[in-house]
Amino acid sequence: MYINSHLHHYHGTEQQPIVSALPQLLLAMLFVIALILYIIAALRSNSNKPWPLHRTVCGCIGVVSAVIAVAGPLASLAHTNFVAHMLSHLLLGMLAPLLLVLAAPMTLMLKTLSIPLARRITRILKSWPSRLLTHPLFTALLNIGGLWLLYTTNLYSLMHESVVLYLFIHIHIFIAGYLFTLSLLYIEPMPHRFSFVYRSIILILSLAGHGILSKMIYVQPPDGVSLNQAKLGAMLMYYGGDMIDLLLIMILCSHWFRATRPRSDLSIH
Repeated sequence: MYINSHLHHYHGTEQQPIVSALPQLLLAMLFVIALILYIIAALRSNSNKPWPLHRTVCGCIGVVSAVIAVAGPLASLAHTNFVAHMLSHLLLGMLAPLLLVLAAPMTLMLKTLSIPLARRITRILKSWPSRLLTHPLFTALLNIGGLWLLYTTNLYSLMHESVVLYLFIHIHIFIAGYLFTLSLLYIEPMPHRFSFVYRSIILILSLAGHGILSKMIYVQPPDGVSLNQAKLGAMLMYYGGDMIDLLLIMILCSHWFRATRPRSDLSIH
């Protein structure tokens, strides 16, 4: 049993997955185009009311983080190195979504669009599909549940053999991370809102699911990953994820504190 398992994991490190510059280019272009549109909108907004510089900085760093994850040396190494893959996962699925939510692209878009078009988008944001896509429980299942499927089934190994699946999974990782962060931090216009207590409970459960998954990877590697690579990648997932989650927790708590802070609105005239 041990010999067969050892050979299986060793064989996984020697497999030759499909490595192509095309999927990297496609993924990178999506983020670069989004950043160009964001900067154009910020410049248009500055002609009326200055758009906060810190939001533009967050947007730029978020896009750079995502591009590093999907294109270039790290993305190429991630095809055969699980630790590199896990680093790209943290950048694409956690750090970039957090920074891009802080950049508030939806708010910026509504500020720069014409009033009729902005009203149409606002109506879409109030619709039931929008309510589902921004429900904390749904986004948590989409985010954490997707990771469980990726690492506890043969999806991880199949991803490196199919360009279409590779693109789909990477896009899913980013969108799921973005929607999850968006559903917890009310920085953008959110017609359907949930209490701080409810969002905090969902966040705690999600942290637990992420932590348990990293421990499972540590002892039971995904298909095609050596045990040593799995241990290093799982530790990076666990501790690196905790660092990004700490930022998320701090922001959520600061919002909670500001919302419940007593206001001294009474003044003596």
